Amino acid sequence: MCQRILQGTQDLLKWRLCGLVILIATLSGCGNGDAMEGFGGPTMGSTYSIKYLRHPGLPAPADVRVEVEKILAEVDRQMSTYRSDSDIERFNDLPANRCQTMPAPVLELVRFGEQLSEQSEGSYDLTVEPLLNLWGFGPQAREEKVPTDQALAEARQRVGYQHLRIEGDQLCKDAAVEVDFNSIAAGYAVDRIAARLEAMGIHNYLAEATGELKAAGRKLDGSPWHIALEEPRDDQQVAQRIIAVDGFGVSTSGDYRNYFEQGGRRYSHTFDARSGAPVSHALASVTVIHPSALMADGLSTLLLILGPERGWDYAETHNIGAFFVIRADTGFVTRTNQAFERLSGGKTE
Repeated sequence: MCQRILQGTQDLLKWRLCGLVILIATLSGCGNGDAMEGFGGPTMGSTYSIKYLRHPGLPAPADVRVEVEKILAEVDRQMSTYRSDSDIERFNDLPANRCQTMPAPVLELVRFGEQLSEQSEGSYDLTVEPLLNLWGFGPQAREEKVPTDQALAEARQRVGYQHLRIEGDQLCKDAAVEVDFNSIAAGYAVDRIAARLEAMGIHNYLAEATGELKAAGRKLDGSPWHIALEEPRDDQQVAQRIIAVDGFGVSTSGDYRNYFEQGGRRYSHTFDARSGAPVSHALASVTVIHPSALMADGLSTLLLILGPERGWDYAETHNIGAFFVIRADTGFVTRTNQAFERLSGGKTE
């Protein structure tokens, strides 16, 4: 999960996410009674934050918070791999050739994951949890290390989206696979939150959960929401691009914060399910902008797995707005496509 650092300045709040920084002017209310509201808290092993423009007659912030946290609690209860009583973890504990009745959102995300798996020829896969645990990155991980060939072969027997099937309201498996929604659950939650805010009459907002976000409308001063895309560095925070976002979800996936080194090689937490191992290409991070935060969340992961060439071709073929940061001998180089420039309104630096 992404972690966030809150940094205060005299007139600006910078909310640091996983590769993203939200730039929010801290303005007071104006004469017509409008005001900026905000709240946040822990969720899904990380945090969430909501900022929105409240007009007279809209629900009180406490009521909005209750609705948002209902959604987050439901998603956590259904999809978390870090609590043993979640719907998906109870399914993961089942042996092969068993079925379990599932809530509709879980089945929706399984179908979405299957779509991404098929389009990536199996590189993206929701059932990689045994591999994540084996390499030291999953919820049941014990040690970050390169596994033996035998251990890897055994784990791969329990990986493969083709072992899942949906029968009515039941999710079934014909092998002892485990489903991990960490690459898409937060984006799904953000879409749910955005829809609830809109239903409550809130049309100017920025909703974020564990680093996935969606923004719509304007801030109090009439300016759009601005998001800074970070250079993938651990030593300092450097913005590579600042984009304006209105009506879109934004997600960044990177391999530069969660990794280990062994024998002079670097192993990240981003896995290609076809090989059973972390990716080894030069693509450091991908930012995707899309009308759906769920789609942005899943697609940023998929493109990162595919790498700088296959990922770029996939983004172009499917008209996905993408911003690539690629390792080079001299540091990092960036590559962005026309769809990204169009959806983000071009550069705003």
